[in-house]
Amino acid sequence: MSDVTTAEPYAARAALHERVVDGFGAVRVLRLDPVVDVGVVHGWVSGQEAGFWGMNGFTEQQVAEIYGHLDTLDTHHAYLLVKEGTAVGLLQTYEPEADRVGDCYPVEPGDIGVHLLLAPAGAAGVSPGWSGVLMGVLAEFVLVRLGRRRVVVDPDVANEKAVARFLRQGFVPGPVVVLPEIDLPDVYLPEKRAQLAFLRREVAFPG
Repeated sequence: MSDVTTAEPYAARAALHERVVDGFGAVRVLRLDPVVDVGVVHGWVSGQEAGFWGMNGFTEQQVAEIYGHLDTLDTHHAYLLVKEGTAVGLLQTYEPEADRVGDCYPVEPGDIGVHLLLAPAGAAGVSPGWSGVLMGVLAEFVLVRLGRRRVVVDPDVANEKAVARFLRQGFVPGPVVVLPEIDLPDVYLPEKRAQLAFLRREVAFPG
């Protein structure tokens, strides 16, 4: 299926957060629909460039089942980032104390965990600064709209591009940790050596 999605599937959905960015347009945060959105999400997570996401080789049905399960949880949530009617990113949030990362660092009240996957560049390529714009929208959504105090991310330590992207956005590096393997009927996650990084609300939005 095409990675380019027109406005029609998203126009009727209420945005959980919206920001108009000069030079880039409106970016909306929508709740992910695991059935309606599976085509575009599968196209992203199964690609080689998304190898660190851990779903290479998964079928569309498998991806739908994973996000269908996620949609039943109170502690984990998935969202689409949509720019001017085109889906441009996948955002997942989670409560650290309900995730394996919570065993690897001292969780503070107000912490929220985040995973971000940016859509592959289209025919026109990636606009300079675009990843920073999406990171800014992400930070505004979780720290201001959701009222959280600190974001924690746990990219694979070998994913140097993702680590650098978070540090450019103002995240402070934490320890390198080993996230334990998770092997449950509804989810399997292999062991991962991760670089933790943190962004506090007062740093992202001073004053």
